Amino acid sequence: MRSRVEELRHSLYTIIYQANTPAGKGFDIALILCILASVLVMVLDSVASLNQRHGEFFLLAEWFFTGLFTVEYILRIFCIHKPSKYIFSFYGIIDLLAIVPFYLSLFISGTHYLQVVRILRVLRVFRVLKLMRFINQSNLLLNALLASRLKISIFLFTVTTLLVVFGSAMYLIEGPENGFSNIPVSIYWAVVTLTTVGFGDITPKTDLGRGVASLVMIVGYAIIAVPTGIFTAELSREMRKDSGGLDKRTCTRCRAHGHQADANYCRICSTELSPPASREDHQSA
Repeated sequence: MRSRVEELRHSLYTIIYQANTPAGKGFDIALILCILASVLVMVLDSVASLNQRHGEFFLLAEWFFTGLFTVEYILRIFCIHKPSKYIFSFYGIIDLLAIVPFYLSLFISGTHYLQVVRILRVLRVFRVLKLMRFINQSNLLLNALLASRLKISIFLFTVTTLLVVFGSAMYLIEGPENGFSNIPVSIYWAVVTLTTVGFGDITPKTDLGRGVASLVMIVGYAIIAVPTGIFTAELSREMRKDSGGLDKRTCTRCRAHGHQADANYCRICSTELSPPASREDHQSA
């Protein structure tokens, strides 16, 4: 009996967790199609006219997909030797969040729309289509964000200070009679104006207030480029690290490229390489 259970667990594990097998790939593709279908049902259910005509069908479809995903979640725990490894993993948490909202909706109205988190389960397509190598490229973006976090934090602190100053100034200039009823509301106006969104729900009425608003708009355009420049600089640095210091010299004999910056000979045929271009050469070019 025990051997049969172990054999069943092994078979399920092969199908559910191993995408490099025909059965595993077929399972993942079917799962992704079900995920997309369930999200589509939920989106259409939110349209009032469709809900009135096909509400019962949408409800049955949600019951079907939720039951299907619940069984899948249980089987994933059953066939793995260390269930906690899956339960507390990224995909395990997403899988749980994909089914919990529907059961909560039985007690709390409206929570079933939180099932939109199911769309995150489509991330498994990277594993199915063997696109994991592209995730490594996303690490460049993450490393660049982490490397620039201090500079961006200082930038955000500076912007916050400017918003408080501009908001307080507009509160004193315009006052409650012109819609700037308090400093928090005035700071909200400063945020909307500095980011060049311009909702228009609060507008200055005095000439001095309009002058300050113009200044805030000009400062907003200048500030927007700052975090972009910070991130771009860090991203360029990370890309240079990822290339391992390789330059663009090409061997004149075998046409190989991708040599180290300090290399004197070709890594393929040992032909002597031309010296790397100096900064002065780049500038003169």
